[in-house]
Amino acid sequence: MFQALSRAIGQSFDPAFRRVFNRSLLYSLVTFVLLWLGAWFALEWAGEWLVAWLRGWSGEGFWVDVVDWLVSAAGIGAIAVVSFFLFPAVMVSIMALLLDDIAAAVERRHYSDLPPAREQPLGEAIFGNLIFVAVTLVVNLLVLPLYLILIWIPPLNLVLFYLLNGYLLGREYFELVSVRRMMLADSRRMRRRNRGRLILAGAVVTFLLTIPLVNLATPIIATAFMLHIFEQLRRQEA
Repeated sequence: MFQALSRAIGQSFDPAFRRVFNRSLLYSLVTFVLLWLGAWFALEWAGEWLVAWLRGWSGEGFWVDVVDWLVSAAGIGAIAVVSFFLFPAVMVSIMALLLDDIAAAVERRHYSDLPPAREQPLGEAIFGNLIFVAVTLVVNLLVLPLYLILIWIPPLNLVLFYLLNGYLLGREYFELVSVRRMMLADSRRMRRRNRGRLILAGAVVTFLLTIPLVNLATPIIATAFMLHIFEQLRRQEA
């Protein structure tokens, strides 16, 4: 596992990796510029409506101008705060659409003997994503009471956090890379046979996601990391 992680990190500056990161950053910035513009116009309209209503109700006055200024300042502050917290999530979500390029780059460098990757049918991809979303919701709902209890017991809540997210992220990234080489049903059988190792790999990915700035590139590293693990498992079981 350490070898797989070191290989993934060692390839971080691969041109294909940089292209995916740069494209994700660009698309995220464009997305946020559009959101900022939409939010700005909406807040301007709401602020003008509120000030006009106040003036119609009480006439001109210093405090009406103060309300106008406060609405503008609050709107700008809200946009800045929301953007700060949402930008990493948006960038990671956009990056997820480009991760097949990362898998291909890893295979070109480390597994050049492999034949062309399998094209995953759209129906299979949609079905797999729906199952993953359903599993994520069910698991989180089942574990929620335990979370609420263990929130006051720091060592145990961390163990639960890493086990839960290790399972979910290990499952997600393993299926992402494995379905390029096998049917979804075969991928799931392999995942079940190696559940412990994949939960541990998912916990490593979870840890990377908790590190500021590193979390922006974590999906790229996680994809490369999991592809190495998949190939190791595939060769061991061959």
